Amino acid sequence: MSDPKRKPLLIVEDDPALQKQMRWAFDKYETLAASSREEAIAQLRRYEPAVVTMDLGLPPHPDDAIEGFRLLEEMLSLAPDTKVIVLTGQNDQSNAVRAIGLGAYDFFAKPFEPDLLGLTIERAYRLHELQEENRRLQAAQPTNLGTVITRDPEMLRVSRTVEKLAPTTATVLLLGESGTGKELFARGLHDLSPRRKERFVAINCAAIPDTLLESELFGYEKGAFTGAVKQTLGKIETANKGTLFLDEIGDLPHALQAKLLRFLQERVIERIGGREEIPVDVRIVCATHQNLKEQIREGRFREDLYFRLAEIVLEIPPLRKRAGDASLLAHSFVRRIAEEQRRGAMALAPDAVDLIEAYEWPGNVRELESCIKRAVIMADSASIHAADLGLQVEARDEVFNLRQVRDEAERQAVLRVLGRVNGNLSRAAELLGISRPTLYDLLERFGLRQPEPAGKVTSEKGTMT
Repeated sequence: MSDPKRKPLLIVEDDPALQKQMRWAFDKYETLAASSREEAIAQLRRYEPAVVTMDLGLPPHPDDAIEGFRLLEEMLSLAPDTKVIVLTGQNDQSNAVRAIGLGAYDFFAKPFEPDLLGLTIERAYRLHELQEENRRLQAAQPTNLGTVITRDPEMLRVSRTVEKLAPTTATVLLLGESGTGKELFARGLHDLSPRRKERFVAINCAAIPDTLLESELFGYEKGAFTGAVKQTLGKIETANKGTLFLDEIGDLPHALQAKLLRFLQERVIERIGGREEIPVDVRIVCATHQNLKEQIREGRFREDLYFRLAEIVLEIPPLRKRAGDASLLAHSFVRRIAEEQRRGAMALAPDAVDLIEAYEWPGNVRELESCIKRAVIMADSASIHAADLGLQVEARDEVFNLRQVRDEAERQAVLRVLGRVNGNLSRAAELLGISRPTLYDLLERFGLRQPEPAGKVTSEKGTMT
């Protein structure tokens, strides 16, 4: 019976001696063995293992891998997310490449090093768990905010704040770089509000020429100017009872800022060429990637308008500051785009995940989605590799060792506190919540304690010299 506390690992191998050796080498998993295609399919259906290792040379055709390829296709058809690691002969490169093209996760040539194969198995489990977690996050919420896929604490805080603000009438200003998802949060504010059954109207203030923006916002009467052949409602009036999203509000011309301010104060508009004041009930949500306070200092944005728009300000962090979110989003994009493009079940290879996590993503989520779409379309196999992404990053070593991560965090904390207290060790120990001997040990371990000159006596305050 399978042990529920251990992850199931299916080993498909017709050589009893090698099968036994592999079960012994990977005994930290609940190893399941199969020596034929029929046994492997039965084990796959019963235990649904996330990772499978399989020899292509299975009976009754051990020499030409016919049965192995047949089994690989069946397994990926039954469980597309299963990570299959193919074991091949030493000089069987062509079959290995074909297996990868059919959707295998990776391949190893026999004889193999158990430690290296074990590392690949661990990475396969990690990738499978990321994909499973991604699916759980997507299914967690049926609202528009359910599409915000993140583990980042700051993004989760923004999402919770949006949910709290949605039922209110507060004007919300969303700040963040281009491509971070400002419109997504604006739509979330609308979809979770009592106005959800009314219209959500969006206008990009930077995309419309200044001469046309006023008529787009406020509308115009017939004959108001050349070409005004009929009465036309503006975006503000069109959004009556609903929500108006003013994207890139920092690009709103100075002349229009006064007119928008009057609307926010009086909640009435006048169409161009008209004299009638028209009351409008609309919720305003704004967004910009610009620094509005700096624009105010430079006289390019009205301070009184800013205070009207910024009743609540939410800052959306860029993707590069959301640890782990890039790969989480990438897995989601691969699955959705592969379905849209009818590419079948596709997955990111480990080297692609490493590259995605290392890249800075200056264009944020929008750039990531475009990159994944290009890779899904252009990839030659069901696995997307680093070369398919077309990204260039500086080489760096990823640190997954928890001791190294903890040591670096402690070192940074000690450095910040010492700077804050001007080197006073007693005060530093107090702020860090540790004893002075413990602080001395940390200083020694991190090489931060300065050697004292001969004859120098440390003061009672314990100041570093």
